[in-house]
Amino acid sequence: MTLNCMIVDDEPLAASLLEGYVKNTSFLQLGGTYNSAVDALRHIKEERPHLVFLDIQMPELSGTEFAKIIPPETKIIFTTAFNQYAIDGYKVNAIDYLLKPISYENFLASVTRAEQIIKNDMHHNAVNNDRFIYVKSEYKLIQIKFDDILFIEGEKDYVKFYLENEEKPIQSLMNMKKLESMLPKNEFMRIHRSYIIRLSKVKMIDRMKFVIGDRSLPISESYKNEVQQYMNYHTMG
Repeated sequence: MTLNCMIVDDEPLAASLLEGYVKNTSFLQLGGTYNSAVDALRHIKEERPHLVFLDIQMPELSGTEFAKIIPPETKIIFTTAFNQYAIDGYKVNAIDYLLKPISYENFLASVTRAEQIIKNDMHHNAVNNDRFIYVKSEYKLIQIKFDDILFIEGEKDYVKFYLENEEKPIQSLMNMKKLESMLPKNEFMRIHRSYIIRLSKVKMIDRMKFVIGDRSLPISESYKNEVQQYMNYHTMG
């Protein structure tokens, strides 16, 4: 995919260097270079670039202030001559922090990481909006709707999807961790190395076990705190 990007830097030489790097990188397309964060704001909300190379120290509006008010889907790579601002970058969830003078090697490593993060976000958003996934099972692609899932069981390199109104689970060669990252976090919870549950399908919690249908699923020690927080939030009396 091609990432649309912007450069926001009040230093002309630094901005020019980044422009050259962007032009030399096949998956980047430059949408504009701005010497003022205020000027950039007028365009960023309309053009919604995937990525912004953002200086931290600028007049009128600092990079960290700018980062807090741009659309959340636009990712940020901070560029600065002062390494003491690194912590500020992470406070606003910047993808990376490039220290000037920036080498092309470091630039390329940073934008390659950004590309992967943006791809993953787009994939995750698309899956959440559609509310289903396709899984490979016995040489077929089977559609599984989120609303039909009771729970998911991991077994070595395979996962089993237990669905409402289905006698047998659907088995697929899949990684549990990757699957967990694709599911809506407000609807599904990992409670054990081997189990992900659909929260709305829980009939009761009995002695730290989730009862779904006719199955009683254990909660492992490593997920106990997260489960306890969920229970505390939803328990009355």
